[in-house]
Amino acid sequence: MNKSLKKRDVGGIILTVLFAIVCLIYIIPIIEVFINSFKTNSSINQQTFALPNGETFVGTDNYVKGVTFGNYPIYKSMLYSLLITVVSVALILVCTSMAAWYISRVGSKFTKVFYFACVFSMIVPFQMVMFPLVTVSTDLKLNTPWTIPIIYLGFGAGLAIFMFSGFVKSLPLEIEEAAAIDGCGPLRTFFSVVLPMLRPTLISVGILETMWVWNDYLLPYLVLDINKYKTIPIHVQYLQGSYGTVDLGATMAVMVFSILPIIIVYLFCQKYIIKGVAAGAVKG
Repeated sequence: MNKSLKKRDVGGIILTVLFAIVCLIYIIPIIEVFINSFKTNSSINQQTFALPNGETFVGTDNYVKGVTFGNYPIYKSMLYSLLITVVSVALILVCTSMAAWYISRVGSKFTKVFYFACVFSMIVPFQMVMFPLVTVSTDLKLNTPWTIPIIYLGFGAGLAIFMFSGFVKSLPLEIEEAAAIDGCGPLRTFFSVVLPMLRPTLISVGILETMWVWNDYLLPYLVLDINKYKTIPIHVQYLQGSYGTVDLGATMAVMVFSILPIIIVYLFCQKYIIKGVAAGAVKG
């Protein structure tokens, strides 16, 4: 018993060290962006991995410059990113949870084909559809911050329906039957009975979709008119001064602005992500 326990302890220590190293590898780029946001432009080029000192430390100057640098106001980019993220995630959560409930409860050939089509969409590379997507979005007038959430709904439906369907199958059908006996229609049953029980998966899907939409660069770049509408990732890409010069300090500061909100959300909600993913994958 003692030998087996010692082996388990050694194995646990090795795994802990291994995962700590992997975690550090992922964290280093974020730390470097944060450190460089307080350094001069020349020191970022010449001493990228060095800590700021008396000569290279500029305090919050880069952050002030990042807000005013370039020819496009950063507050507009943040508002467009916030608008697109909130509307897209809300659409995905409501529409896909209803679709998953219908798929799980009806169980017809059509719903099975629809479910597998949604799951299949998760493995289709975006590069295969991005060129026709531009044409279709322009023809259907989906190339504005107020309409691009419809496109995000299409691309985000696969993962969301997969997770919701697995969790809905674990819900007791008797509760919905009791609601129907009490006179609840399908919509009232869903919003009053089913939706509250989907809370763990709603939170996890919402966080995952929020991180994806907020950080997405390619889809808004292809669909939106970037002369009128810029999201935060596009703003960082086009953060240039006169004659195409790039202020790396201001760029790093803006990147910190874009990274911090999503990191804070993830740190506070990571336990819900794990619970939701486990509920959708295991219980289904």
